[in-house]
Amino acid sequence: MIKRLLIIIALLTAGFSAMAEAPDMEAIRKATTDPASELNYTRLLDMFMSNDTVMTDKEYEYFYYGTMFQEDYNPYRESPYKDEAKNLEHLYLKQEHLTGKEKKEIETLSLKAIQDNPLDLRQLMYRVYVLEQNRKVNLAKIWRRKLDKILMTIARSGDGTKPETAWVVVYPRHEFEFFNLSGGSVTNQQFQPPYFDKLTVSNKNGNETQDYYFNLHTMLEQYYLKHPEER
Repeated sequence: MIKRLLIIIALLTAGFSAMAEAPDMEAIRKATTDPASELNYTRLLDMFMSNDTVMTDKEYEYFYYGTMFQEDYNPYRESPYKDEAKNLEHLYLKQEHLTGKEKKEIETLSLKAIQDNPLDLRQLMYRVYVLEQNRKVNLAKIWRRKLDKILMTIARSGDGTKPETAWVVVYPRHEFEFFNLSGGSVTNQQFQPPYFDKLTVSNKNGNETQDYYFNLHTMLEQYYLKHPEER
């Protein structure tokens, strides 16, 4: 699973730079908050949570970035299941076969966490992992595709090489997970005004580093609209 994600990220960062385009946030806001739109957020959420793979690239883009325009959006909200996830860390790292009880624990938690936040990338990965462990091959492929598509949506938002072409994410943790899920390691993070994060990332061998940029403009804008006292 991790090796597969590493290949995907490498292809995305190297091959999609020519086709990268910053998302049109105003168009996304209008469509995802319009009940009559085919790209209404509730409709896209229902499609994403179904055990199907019918969503187009555009629908993934509007679903991912449309998250920021929902009433309950808070980029800094912690998962209510973070303690449960911490207690299961030893299972995620376990080398030998998981028992039926252990697989059930991972599957139950991943489903709860995804229902709470469908863009919990780490729990999406664990959901794929446990479905594969349970030999639910077709279902695992469906959810692996969903995770791949979210990663590709982020990758298509820029090329990450400089602030002007920074990638755009909806949660700060996605900056780290974008690389950590692929075997890379974030060694340093630095906020650069007015709204950029610069991450230094080392490869899986730890012998090479590179700087990448993320654009937090819309994320911070939406957060401060709901929490003006935090400015």
